[in-house]
Amino acid sequence: MQEPFFYGSCFFMPVGCCFDVGYCLKFKMIEIEDKIVSEDLFDSFFCCDLSSCHGACCVEGDGGAPLEEEEIGLIEDYLEAIKPYMTPEGIASVEEQGVFEVDFEGSYATTLVEGKECAFSFREGDNTLCAIERAFRAGAIPYNKPVSCHLYPIRTIRFSNGAIGLNYHRWNICHQACINGKARGIKVYQALKEPIERVFGTEFYGCLEAADALLSKEAREEGHD
Repeated sequence: MQEPFFYGSCFFMPVGCCFDVGYCLKFKMIEIEDKIVSEDLFDSFFCCDLSSCHGACCVEGDGGAPLEEEEIGLIEDYLEAIKPYMTPEGIASVEEQGVFEVDFEGSYATTLVEGKECAFSFREGDNTLCAIERAFRAGAIPYNKPVSCHLYPIRTIRFSNGAIGLNYHRWNICHQACINGKARGIKVYQALKEPIERVFGTEFYGCLEAADALLSKEAREEGHD
């Protein structure tokens, strides 16, 4: 991809390496308006397999789920409606510490239970699930689980110029999801259509589809060279 182009109101431009406050995106990227998208979202496959990971992402890791500042207020506002889906331990942690904590990077994250699982997680059979999402699916609240959870394995980063980077975060607990995605032909961005449209809108998702089609076309043409 050498030349920038338009798709509807979306502007595409190839990005080789983008520097921002000393941070380097070393992988091939595409710029769509103010979004800088890793080509990993188009080249890699993913389809979450709860029967294999059992919701380990709610338990494993160095901290709680990253939160946007406005999400803290939403969780606080709807906490009483979420509590029926929480564990006694999770409720106790939230009542003692609040719905968020500041993680080791100085960012907001959901409170943990004794430094382990997210306070909003609960067990159902062999699986760990999200009380916030369960309350949303039950119609108890209008807010779904935190954006960082909903978008995973896409991780976002905001640059000083206001642009937003979308990267694919690889984690060994999602190994089976990668296998499933490849077997079913589901790419990372396709697996996350709902949260992408929730956060960035349907038009942006259409731009991702257009970029995917273009990258696939170029790959086929290069294969014939």
